[in-house]
Amino acid sequence: MIYSSVSGAVVAALAAGEKGAAKGQAWQKLYKSAEEEGGCLASLGGQSHGLDRAQVDYWLSARLHHLLVPRHWSALNAKYATNKAKKLQGISAVAPLIASPAPQLFIYKAVTTWAIPKLKGARRKGPRSVSVDIPLDASEWRRDNLVNAALAAGQVERKKAEALAEDLIILPDSFYEMNTWDLDGTPESTRRRWKAGIYEKLEGLVDDALAAVENILNAEGVLNPRDAVLQAS
Repeated sequence: MIYSSVSGAVVAALAAGEKGAAKGQAWQKLYKSAEEEGGCLASLGGQSHGLDRAQVDYWLSARLHHLLVPRHWSALNAKYATNKAKKLQGISAVAPLIASPAPQLFIYKAVTTWAIPKLKGARRKGPRSVSVDIPLDASEWRRDNLVNAALAAGQVERKKAEALAEDLIILPDSFYEMNTWDLDGTPESTRRRWKAGIYEKLEGLVDDALAAVENILNAEGVLNPRDAVLQAS
């Protein structure tokens, strides 16, 4: 048994899939891909012997992508993916599947806020400013060195901020205001009902996806049965 919970397996598989195909190809060299063998983990070396956990996660990512129906795969990416592109792809794929009397703009924004809930205190931060104190009596070469050092420090701060923001999605506060989701002046009670209905359908879709994942994990023999029962209860 490798995974202690269904949701944990999903998070691990999606995270592995986000690291790039080149890093996950080692398992493919060992995997016997013939479908008549079941595509089970045993074909990789027997209960993961000889493989590290990272390679099993890569294998599971590919397995889930292959076996899950598209709507389930998209729902899991929208809900659990940490990679910006994968999450946005999931949102875009799931939004048209949601049946609701709400306008399309409302549905899209509701799906987006469900997938990217507002985090208290979360703000997109720019690079920290770097200042330098130059003594009035400093020589020219010292002034140049101080300025160059400040410029170099500023560049480092910009790179840190860019790296942090690359895969981090923080929506503006205004995006969570339902007044911006509907341009027809619909009563707030109706908007709240629309939102609750959309969220309920999304959670139902994720529940169905997790149930499908659990079946796959059990078939592959990589889920602790006791933990799966505990999660379902």
